[in-house]
Amino acid sequence: MHGRLKVRTSAEEAARKKLQQQQKVKMFRAAMGRILEKKTAQEHDAEMMELTAKLLSSNPDIATLWNLRRLCILARPEGEDSSAVFDKDLGFTEMCLMVNPKSYCAWHHRCWILENAPKADWQKEVDLCTKYLKLDERNFHCWDYRRYVVEKAGVTPEKEFAFCTEKIEKNFSNYSSWHYRSKLLPLLYPNVEDPSRPISEEKLKEELELVLTAAFTDPNDSSAWFYQRWLLGYAQPELDLAACRIDAMQNLAVLSFSKPINLSTGGYKLTVSCCDNCNDVSKWMPATDGNTFDTTWTLRSAFNIKQDTNPGMVSIITPDTKELTLQLQTIQAEGAVGVKKPKFGYEFGSAIVDVLKAQLASCLELLEYEPDSKWTLLTAALLMKAIDRRGYHETIRQHLTKLETVDELRKGYYLDLASKWAIENRLEQWIEAGKLSEGIDLSGLQLSVVHYTSYLATANAINLSENRLVNRNLGVLRDLVFCRRLNLTNNAEELDTTVLKLPLVEEIIQNGNEQQQLAKELPTNVESLVI
Repeated sequence: MHGRLKVRTSAEEAARKKLQQQQKVKMFRAAMGRILEKKTAQEHDAEMMELTAKLLSSNPDIATLWNLRRLCILARPEGEDSSAVFDKDLGFTEMCLMVNPKSYCAWHHRCWILENAPKADWQKEVDLCTKYLKLDERNFHCWDYRRYVVEKAGVTPEKEFAFCTEKIEKNFSNYSSWHYRSKLLPLLYPNVEDPSRPISEEKLKEELELVLTAAFTDPNDSSAWFYQRWLLGYAQPELDLAACRIDAMQNLAVLSFSKPINLSTGGYKLTVSCCDNCNDVSKWMPATDGNTFDTTWTLRSAFNIKQDTNPGMVSIITPDTKELTLQLQTIQAEGAVGVKKPKFGYEFGSAIVDVLKAQLASCLELLEYEPDSKWTLLTAALLMKAIDRRGYHETIRQHLTKLETVDELRKGYYLDLASKWAIENRLEQWIEAGKLSEGIDLSGLQLSVVHYTSYLATANAINLSENRLVNRNLGVLRDLVFCRRLNLTNNAEELDTTVLKLPLVEEIIQNGNEQQQLAKELPTNVESLVI
């Protein structure tokens, strides 16, 4: 029996760990109690530095302790070598990052040190990031820090792009590197012909080929698929004017945007060429009571429309001096109206479309072997939409419907995506028809949510019957400022429309009898809205 190590039983091991934990808690409480005493007494001295270091070295995520260390550094005695103090704390943060490389507090404190130190070696920080990213190439904290220090160190975008490429080639499953790449590409390969597009057509072809290689290496990894979405233009829309309608008969005007803004800040300059008393931004109010930021803003006033204005334009200059414009399609004594067609994605040239068609063929081929690959199904749908949104509409819907089963945890996402794309087709047709004050038919689309409501703010009637809307979907309908008749028949549940406070609404339909009655009352050009 001699010389053999004693193997602790599970009960003994649990008791030992519990005792250790109790001792650690006791020591932590004692140290924290002393720190709070010194904080109250404003004793930012060497003892405070020692106590905070003791606790942070085992748990670097206590923001209060880092704040106290900063106060201690700022309160250091006169004559003390400041460079040595800052260098010592840099070394300490590096030790803490070895404990937890993803500590927000430790990375933030390191930034503070470098910003306040008499002299900072920014290139050394770049080298440190390279070292840490070798240990964990997906540490997004380190990637964020790297973007910060390379700017300070003056590292060229070309070098950083090469670094990103190296990391991606080593491991395609690197969200942060793909994201960094998307920030560098517009700097290195801008689209001179179309500034609204991030990169040139030639470079776009190369990137599409690279991302396809990455995606097909591991079809179940999402990082490359997400990057492809950015290449195809499926990012969040930029701020832009969506719609404007001025009705001199109703003394009501609406101005809507693609994203919520705060017009009341006073930093915006508005010019409506056909209506002088529309230009005072301070008089516009959000469509939803209590909102500070809103997509839709209204104005009540007696309007005098200048019919000789040609072309009629709405222009707004943002606080960062960016100008947004919208052309008014109709200008009459009774009012003016204009709706801008949203960007549903990039419109590619024939060379890029050929590449997308080849990628779609590859996706469809892969689906023959892996028919339930969710990322391939979704990407095939995205490619079809980029190639020919209307022509592939039914096939796209089939892919999204299958995804509801294949990836059931994200069923709501696919329902919402299908709703958004279905509305895009009807919205585009409505805008192209040019009757922007009349009704729009969104019935029978199986909508689970209503997108693009800011573009519908000028419509007199909206038909949302035969969909899958529920009460939580109704909030966005507050943007329908000029809506007089709203058809909500046959949705997923009986909808509580009391939350809607539309200023001009005359009738909201939720049953068949009322629907038939409305069909007789509506003028011919909107009869198709009611089924």
